Amino acid sequence: MKIDGHDIDMSNRDKVLFPDDGITKGDLIDYYERIATTMLPYVSQRPLTLHRFPDGIDADGFYQQNAAEYFPDWVVRVALPHEDGNEVEHCVCDNAATLVYLANLACITPHVWLARAGRPHHPDRMIFDLDPGEDDFATVRRAAHTIHAVLGEVSLASFVMTTGSRGLHVVVPLDAEADFDATREFARRVAEAAVAREPDRLTTEQRKDKRGQRLYVDIMRNAYGQTAVAPYAVRARPGAPVAMPLEWDELDDSQLRADRYRIDNAIRRLGQKPDAWSTIERHVASLRDHEAKLDKLENA
Repeated sequence: MKIDGHDIDMSNRDKVLFPDDGITKGDLIDYYERIATTMLPYVSQRPLTLHRFPDGIDADGFYQQNAAEYFPDWVVRVALPHEDGNEVEHCVCDNAATLVYLANLACITPHVWLARAGRPHHPDRMIFDLDPGEDDFATVRRAAHTIHAVLGEVSLASFVMTTGSRGLHVVVPLDAEADFDATREFARRVAEAAVAREPDRLTTEQRKDKRGQRLYVDIMRNAYGQTAVAPYAVRARPGAPVAMPLEWDELDDSQLRADRYRIDNAIRRLGQKPDAWSTIERHVASLRDHEAKLDKLENA
């Protein structure tokens, strides 16, 4: 294939990656080529961790942080310090050719940093990760609405998406001025305000044995080097579900599941309605400008 002026040698397009569904590597490649225009704004300039499954999802996959030596020269790389003191050269997906090239490596899911490569210690996304303890998606939907309400009361715009796995992510676009510690602290305070409104349903308790049946509002991804599934990325689960940005009123659908959108209907959805996150960059905010409102909310 020739994409963005780059020649990409395809291999084993007929290799079945999702055995229960007959979905092949060629299907994965074609999906990422078609979704690239919509997906690229959410992955470009961000270091990636690749979740690869060369032998399909029924075999062991692996996570890859380092860009391999055999990656083409045109694949953008960025060297960043790892917590162990070494340096990791991550790849960055800034064009459709890279997205397709990675799919040809059986990278089913690209995971992105919450910060851009140019300011790796200063996130431009704050994230709340909501996964059900049981198969209780209604509680996840309700929790997302509660967090959305708290954020709205401190005048922060938030966006929601299915993860394609089990839950939802609530995301706030930031101006990348605050560092990760400050961002995580702000997220903790928002999470605790949400828990105060739903103490029988929600918790910020990290220990599973202390949560009971309550849903954990996870803010721990707000840290240097942590990643989140990229919007529109495919997940290594039966049916090839996709992480799908949603409009907030879509959470009112009692039939919504985290894996509703899949490789076979995600493109069709975009043909019927626009990208739900298309305006996210218009709502970038400074946490410093909203701390006073959060203080007032906490003291009310």
